[in-house]
Amino acid sequence: MMMFCSFITLPACATSSELPLTQRIANATPAVAVTARGETAPVGTANADAADDPAIWRNPADPAASLIVGTDKKAGLYVYGLDGKVRDFIDAGRVNNVDLKDGVTIDGRAGILVVASDRNDLAKARLALFSLDPATAKLTALGKVDGGAGEAYGVCLGRDAHGVSAYIVLKDGAINQIALDLGGATPTGRTVRTVKLATQSEGCAVDDRTGRLYVAEEDAGLWRVDAGSTAAVLIAAADNKNIVADAEGVALAPIGATDGYVLVSSQGDNAYVAYRIRDHSYVGRFRIADGIVGGAEETDGIDLMLGDFGPAYPGGLFVAQDGHNAAAAQNFKLVAWDDIAKALALPD
Repeated sequence: MMMFCSFITLPACATSSELPLTQRIANATPAVAVTARGETAPVGTANADAADDPAIWRNPADPAASLIVGTDKKAGLYVYGLDGKVRDFIDAGRVNNVDLKDGVTIDGRAGILVVASDRNDLAKARLALFSLDPATAKLTALGKVDGGAGEAYGVCLGRDAHGVSAYIVLKDGAINQIALDLGGATPTGRTVRTVKLATQSEGCAVDDRTGRLYVAEEDAGLWRVDAGSTAAVLIAAADNKNIVADAEGVALAPIGATDGYVLVSSQGDNAYVAYRIRDHSYVGRFRIADGIVGGAEETDGIDLMLGDFGPAYPGGLFVAQDGHNAAAAQNFKLVAWDDIAKALALPD
């Protein structure tokens, strides 16, 4: 929504984020309600903005035994079962966002690679690398890789001609693609591409089918960067209707060879927005309302994976950080993709 100020009557013009939540919701495009079927235990850091970003690993042999890795950006990484219970915690300090890839060769063996954006040094971004043991749900630190000058914020992983690349989003909007080398005892990486957005950015996701990178610039909206390009294309503006600033987490639901959905967290009005991958057309908006567990508000990171996750999530799993978890510390809410698809009337 475009806002105008009168120099006669108003000393300043309020931005969308300064408006009361009820007004932001009233101004935005309507959103349907879904409820979460589960939630994780709260992170260990209480009374703080601490939980931030989740990443999903699906267990193909036993889908109900799948795992979620989540950040406590004041302390480290948690591993949760789908029952929400903590399976592991590793003290990694200030790690902001996280992503993972299965089937990655790590020191000669196939495994699950977990990468977090490490902001322990605000002037020097790093990637903190871990392996995840699916049998024990334990994380093992592999080492750190340089991510460039600046404060580490977002991170996402993709497969391309370089092998596995980590895209680290710096707080100032710079995005460095780091080609990872995991062949030795200590991981290394080299910067193969840099993209620059104008202002603070964070959430990102990579479509391995096309090599396209999707990035949320908080006050601008959702951008697409094609494989090998350094030019960003704005595909969905933070217009305070569909996306109410801040634009935060980004997740993909790939379907077939070229289609599916890209989702972004509309943090300013506690909603999530879906667009078609094929043509970036607007699909719909939803919120996570109170149900058998609480709803989700002021969401930072999100993740989404289609497929069987057991009886509670047979068609896929959507995980969202909850910035207000009643009287407890922040946590993550688990929503069945089937419930979202039904609420948005998506085709089968």
